[in-house]
Amino acid sequence: MNKIITKHSIKVYILSCTFFLVACGSNNESEKETTFYKKENVIQNKLELSIEASGVIEAISSVEIKSKASGEVLFLGAEIGDMVEKGAILGQIDQRTPKNILDQSKSDLEAAKVRLSNAKSQYDRGKELHANASISDKDFEDIQENYAQAKSTLVRTEVSFENAKIALDDTIVRSPVKGTIISRTVEVGQVISSPTSAVGGGTVLMTMADLSKVRVRALVDEIDVGKVSIGQVVSIKVAAYRDKEFFGTVSKIEPKAMIDQNVTTFPVLIDIDNDENLLLLGMNTDVIIEVLNKNVSISVPTMSLRTRKDIYSAAAILNIPKDSVDIFLQDFVEGENFNKFIVIKDSKKGPKLTWVKIGSADLSYVEIISGLDINEKVFILPSKSLFDYQKRFKERVQASFSFG
Repeated sequence: MNKIITKHSIKVYILSCTFFLVACGSNNESEKETTFYKKENVIQNKLELSIEASGVIEAISSVEIKSKASGEVLFLGAEIGDMVEKGAILGQIDQRTPKNILDQSKSDLEAAKVRLSNAKSQYDRGKELHANASISDKDFEDIQENYAQAKSTLVRTEVSFENAKIALDDTIVRSPVKGTIISRTVEVGQVISSPTSAVGGGTVLMTMADLSKVRVRALVDEIDVGKVSIGQVVSIKVAAYRDKEFFGTVSKIEPKAMIDQNVTTFPVLIDIDNDENLLLLGMNTDVIIEVLNKNVSISVPTMSLRTRKDIYSAAAILNIPKDSVDIFLQDFVEGENFNKFIVIKDSKKGPKLTWVKIGSADLSYVEIISGLDINEKVFILPSKSLFDYQKRFKERVQASFSFG
């Protein structure tokens, strides 16, 4: 029958052999004391912590290209993937109707100018005749009204003419920004509608984006998202360039969670410079967000930290009297279990309980802001259950050799 050995069973087996060898090699087990702890120096350290996530490359912003004019598409000047400059011609719509309207407006404008010129001549002559009492007040009022209408007509025809020129110019579709065409939804010969005439907002001819800078939409587990902040450095890898590492920065943490198969994540947006145009939209990425990179002057292993709940069991391992622990815990310390913890340090008089204030931490070490000095030693202790197991195991090993 095959036997599966897990990591935990291997550790127990090694531990058992260790105790066995210690017991066998001892001529007097009562003089041989096995310790269940170790001491670590308080040291300077570099704390590092990162979060891994996966994501997809997308454009930071995109622009939908629409024509202000309706009609048949006669020309398209760009394909998907083309890079275009601002103002470049992307398409042309049938100009016949706008051109006819422009010609009519121009003709109306010329006629309005002639009518205004005639009306002004009549006004000047009528004003002179009215001053000499050659015409009645009523006749002069009619002349004034005709002159005012001629001026008003000229203004309207000028506006119509300018609008007609704009409408004709709108049949030429130009790029509003510099960028890359990422989609094209129409072909030459297709009839499109303008945003001003269609309820649906008009036909989209193309979509373009500036791909000199892209972003990754990474999904970060809700457990880790609290460690992420804007401006943190991110390492990005893509399958297409396995030997190349890209770098970006966190630009936004979206507030709404995404839930998929009972896993809750939050979208984190990461901006990346893409001057080489190697990163393409839709590429899958693996990202590593550096949430901590800090040199600290004083640090200890995180396993050395204790709270009120477990200090008694830890103290018992080191034979610290319960009364001493009671006295130490008499006063409440502000910040307990938040940034204040208990550490057992080594001293000339033996193990000593002390409160410490902590700062940043990675998976192994924690920064000490106050309570310890460099090169002091702290005790690293097992949990009470592990200690009891080790103690019972030692007793069994010693008992097995006592009959020899």
